[in-house]
Amino acid sequence: MPPRFADDGHPSRPLHIIAPADLPGWLAGQTAALRGWVQAAGFTAGLGEVVLLPGGDGVAGALFGFGTPEVRARGRFPLARAVAALPDGAWHLVADLTAADRDEAALGWLLAQYRFDRYHTAKAPGARLTAPAGCDAARIEAIAAGECLTRDLINTPASDLGPAELEEAFLALARRHGADTAVVRGDDLLAQNFPMIHAVGRASDRAPRLLEMRWGGTGPGLTLVGKGVCFDTGGLNLKPSAGMHLMKKDMGGAATVMGLAHMIMALNLPLRLRVIVPAVENAVSGRAMRPRDILTSRKGLTVEVNDTDAEGRLILGDALALADEGKPDLLISMATLTGSARVALGPDLAPYYTDDAAVAAALEQAGAEVRDPVWRLPFWTPYEPMVEPGIADLDNAPPDGMAGSITAALFLRRFVESPRYLHFDLYCHQKADAPARPKGGVGQGARAVLAALPAVLGL
Repeated sequence: MPPRFADDGHPSRPLHIIAPADLPGWLAGQTAALRGWVQAAGFTAGLGEVVLLPGGDGVAGALFGFGTPEVRARGRFPLARAVAALPDGAWHLVADLTAADRDEAALGWLLAQYRFDRYHTAKAPGARLTAPAGCDAARIEAIAAGECLTRDLINTPASDLGPAELEEAFLALARRHGADTAVVRGDDLLAQNFPMIHAVGRASDRAPRLLEMRWGGTGPGLTLVGKGVCFDTGGLNLKPSAGMHLMKKDMGGAATVMGLAHMIMALNLPLRLRVIVPAVENAVSGRAMRPRDILTSRKGLTVEVNDTDAEGRLILGDALALADEGKPDLLISMATLTGSARVALGPDLAPYYTDDAAVAAALEQAGAEVRDPVWRLPFWTPYEPMVEPGIADLDNAPPDGMAGSITAALFLRRFVESPRYLHFDLYCHQKADAPARPKGGVGQGARAVLAALPAVLGL
């Protein structure tokens, strides 16, 4: 079950959020016994410090160290550090927080309760938060539920999440919100002109497919396209063993757009939503596409396959061509596409591409406000010749490897004519436990997009 706030009808203990500069004033207002207790505990209000306060029947409350602004700026979701340190039961915040800090605290608390427990017992912390006054509790719960859906999908191994299982999850999401769906599977992809999706997925005995849902009847049109490579061996350009360890997350783009779609539909935003996911397994067999094969895409562009391990941009090319035919007001693709993006920006910062300065400004402001960091990289037109092999219209993997994330983005842009196009090159994995982000799958960019939609689409 997605994490939720505690029922306001139950008694709750106070959690006092204290910054170092405010600690002397807070102590001055307490009894001598309580001052002695806090001082004996060594509490200095450093970030993440927790001290339980005694009461007649046990724990009466707690203090949480909020640290200095300089220290808080080095991370996200600081209050999530408290969740595992507090006793079970309901808690409420006693703090003078900005609206952004309050909402971050509330969301971080919910996300800190996430556990992936499909294969073993993993008890979530029992300390639950009463929704802080002034926050939109329903919105925060919808965001948390969408993020948990994304995490669950990424964390599920390919043995239990192939194209068919991703389809089941996709259809379940659509049913939950009353969305219309369509699915094209196997050789029908060729009959309906999705040749690159078919070429990537045909080597597997788990049939490739194209998943689509539509929701909402009025308002601006938003189309989300997510890369759904459920496992990536690299194909005939086989990955080394170390390169396959995280490849169950190669459907992280699909998982992220599905989580974002849940947020949008749960909040009943006044728009027309379309979600498209090409779902494949990039496997090795006698039917696999080969290096130097040339594919003709749905858009009619020819593509030389110089690396079968650059398959994500192939399936996205067909999916984006379909999406673009609908002339959406905003088109967004999300994909775990290149290692170059990780080299450039690391695992936490999600790079994105757009030619629309207004969209970029709205997205970056929103990302900062909701603590979902994004960073704009350029659709650098002078690099266009790098994706032109000479024997075909496009090269799926320029051989020198330079500017790999940019050239991948330029490749995708060739399939889009809509002026308002955003592409995210995501990592979708948390390498180690962090506040509100346990090790494993994680969404990126979805909350920033959600917060930017009112400005971008005039909602």
